[in-house]
Amino acid sequence: MSSVSHGLKAVKVIALAVTDMARARHFYGEVLGLDTVSEHGEVRGYALGDLMLMLKDDWYGKPTAEPNPRLTILCDYAPDTEAFLRERNVTIADPVVPMEEYYLLGSFLDSEGNKLWFCSANERP
Repeated sequence: MSSVSHGLKAVKVIALAVTDMARARHFYGEVLGLDTVSEHGEVRGYALGDLMLMLKDDWYGKPTAEPNPRLTILCDYAPDTEAFLRERNVTIADPVVPMEEYYLLGSFLDSEGNKLWFCSANERP
């Protein structure tokens, strides 16, 4: 991935508002099985590739199913991701549908009510 002249390269952290930190940590760590990210000896969030999802329970924002901006997570194959989430009783807000002819897109709600989108290529890898 190349950087442009202003130096911006990629998204590093997405912060999500939560109302119950223990419940949110269980959701991201246990239900989704994401690895924790630690900085300076303290758990700061959860890893998604090179991105960190940071959970904020003392923030100005509130959990919402109508985020601005929208967070979309790349996955291997969206129907498999949806099945994984359903097996864990995660609320599917938008079942997977084709977008254009190339992509599949769906969304789910986290334990706090935040909507997160996921997408993949239209064909199984």
